[in-house]
Amino acid sequence: MMKVNLTQRIWLSFIALVVLVGLTMVIVYPISIKGTLTDETYRIIEQEQARMANPFSDYFTPPQSELDFIERREAERSVGHLFLFNDLGTLRGEPVPPDNVLKEMVSNAVNQDNERERYELTYNDATLFYVITRIESDGEEAFQISYMWDTYRDLMVNRLWERLIYLLLITSALSLLPAIWLKRYLRQPLRVLGNHFEQIAKRNWKEPFRWEGDDDFQKLSDQFESMRQNLIRYDRSQKTFIQHASHELKTPIMVVKTYAQSVKDGILPKENLEQTMDVILDEADRMDKRVKDMLYFTKLDALKKETINLEEMLFGNLAFQIEERFRMQREDLKIVIQGADVKLKADSEHMQVLLENLVENAMRYAKDTIWIKAEEKKDAVEISVKNNGVPIKNEDIPHLFAPFRKGNKGQFGLGLAIVKRIAELHQGHHEVINEEDGVAFKISLPK
Repeated sequence: MMKVNLTQRIWLSFIALVVLVGLTMVIVYPISIKGTLTDETYRIIEQEQARMANPFSDYFTPPQSELDFIERREAERSVGHLFLFNDLGTLRGEPVPPDNVLKEMVSNAVNQDNERERYELTYNDATLFYVITRIESDGEEAFQISYMWDTYRDLMVNRLWERLIYLLLITSALSLLPAIWLKRYLRQPLRVLGNHFEQIAKRNWKEPFRWEGDDDFQKLSDQFESMRQNLIRYDRSQKTFIQHASHELKTPIMVVKTYAQSVKDGILPKENLEQTMDVILDEADRMDKRVKDMLYFTKLDALKKETINLEEMLFGNLAFQIEERFRMQREDLKIVIQGADVKLKADSEHMQVLLENLVENAMRYAKDTIWIKAEEKKDAVEISVKNNGVPIKNEDIPHLFAPFRKGNKGQFGLGLAIVKRIAELHQGHHEVINEEDGVAFKISLPK
């Protein structure tokens, strides 16, 4: 199959359009114009008949013509007249047509039922149009036969054909102008857009793209710009992720390697081997948690809201599991659960991770109490995890849910960033509020 570019498609479309119009005119024109001119020929004949008033008086002499029956064909609009009366035995008028033509005319006159009828016949490869009108002369029936050759019709058809061809040629020539304009109109924005795509393929997406003018191209440019902004954000987050991930993993790996090498060399950094190995295990656990958080955060970034498994559940079933898991980590800490009978519709796995991260974050700052609460609002279920620690600085609040944000206790992590992403997947929203007796992290999920 032959491949064509945009310019060739435009030219082919215009050529096809011109050819289609030309073929339509070639097919339809002869039928319509010949029928119209045939009617016009009959109308001329009937008008000439009407001009001959009272032709059958005793003093009437039919007009004589110097043209014979065949020569009359060369005249464009010449109308001949014949008169039959006295029981069709008398013929008046000049010139007298040939016998076979006259015989057909007389036969049609005899069999004519209406006062006036139109006829045509072919003679010497030409068409003769004639009209027979029944009249009365001195109380007797008579017929007036007026005829005209097809010269006028054919001449008008030829003239109109010539003008039609000229018109078609002029139209075809003029159609080149919109074709050229359309080619330039389409190619320019597409070429600019293609150049920008080429730059993006080279990972150079700093230059913005905006097309003013046509709504469709403007919409396309807006979509391209949205894609460019997403690529910039993705690239920035990817670089940030790699930088922070390498920093987060570098420290525990360095500690594990240092302690392991020390043990191998017979030097114990701690008092005994057991304490030294505990440090290695703690750093390994820390590294394991960071890796799991990073993988989970990457997984959440790839998810869409349509892919999560929503199911109805009791808040208490989740909250009590979290409370049992964390209560032994700080013996001085009290965990209070409120709204255990509140129902919510969410993904159970994601909600468990959300509560774990919020409680783990609260345990680092709480003095002695953490409240895990669910409350039904008008159109949502609000989940909050509150600790009675010190308030958060106002300038830090907007950045708390950013990945790898360093807290006031030197903690880097993805816990709150994961919380934010889970809330967004459930079409909910998050907020942090400094209250009189502590700090509350609130997540609102639609019912």
